[in-house]
Amino acid sequence: MATMRYVLMQQQTKLTFIEMPATHAYQLSALNLRLRKEIDKLTAEEVPNLPYAVAECDAVELHTDFVHIQSGLDYINDLEADFAAVKEKSYPLISLLTEIRALQAQLEQWYEELEDQE
Repeated sequence: MATMRYVLMQQQTKLTFIEMPATHAYQLSALNLRLRKEIDKLTAEEVPNLPYAVAECDAVELHTDFVHIQSGLDYINDLEADFAAVKEKSYPLISLLTEIRALQAQLEQWYEELEDQE
């Protein structure tokens, strides 16, 4: 059984736990910090609204239905689509997309290897 870790994301009052392989959770937190640092430099009219990575934990037990757990691969796929849709003319968006896609590829490989083990 794979060891999972959870990254707690907050967007205004919405909380979401992103379920990640334990070996990759720190990468999601670091990517979020990098994107948050760079997003203000984008000059496009429509830029993604990023949540804040506020915590990481090893286990989650939900007691309410207004907090959700989302697959890390689903989250990163959505993030990639959001950033790929940005019509940026000034800031080199390609570096941010490269970082997102690198983690996306790692997660896809991780899940493929997990399927092969089962």
